[in-house]
Amino acid sequence: MPVSTHVGFIEVRIAKVVGFGPPLADRAFECVVLDELSGSRQVVLEIGEKEAFYLAAALQNLDFARPMTYQFAAALLNSASGRVREVRVDRLVEGAYAATVDVEGPLGVRSVDARASDALNLAALTNAPVFVSSQVADDADRRQEGEATEARLLRLAPEIPHMRITKEKP
Repeated sequence: MPVSTHVGFIEVRIAKVVGFGPPLADRAFECVVLDELSGSRQVVLEIGEKEAFYLAAALQNLDFARPMTYQFAAALLNSASGRVREVRVDRLVEGAYAATVDVEGPLGVRSVDARASDALNLAALTNAPVFVSSQVADDADRRQEGEATEARLLRLAPEIPHMRITKEKP
């Protein structure tokens, strides 16, 4: 059950991660598609290549031989009797999306500042609810306007298949 009762936030689920490269993009371009739970809105956010890889792997329930950074962070939190209560992608900082992760533990609830992609990775591993502020959603919509390559790719992201991560056999 959602914990957040913040006005101006929409609850979303992490639907998929998509990646583009040549010929559609001059450089690697990855984004995450967030689906509104109580409506039809989709919020598409550009994220870094490594963060996209690990988020796609988490959505596929892919296991690694050793814990990766986000799995390690989730295990640390769990070992300290804490849990991610919720993630809010709530603002822009220097043009990048930022988030607040509410962590509940023995000392109560604490809010932790995070990059949006890091917070989404942690939410995916801990099944924490995710919320996006209306300001962030509106900014994400504005970034899809026009004919720039990034705008076209952001508009295309909800329509293409999700990123598949495969492990090579030794």
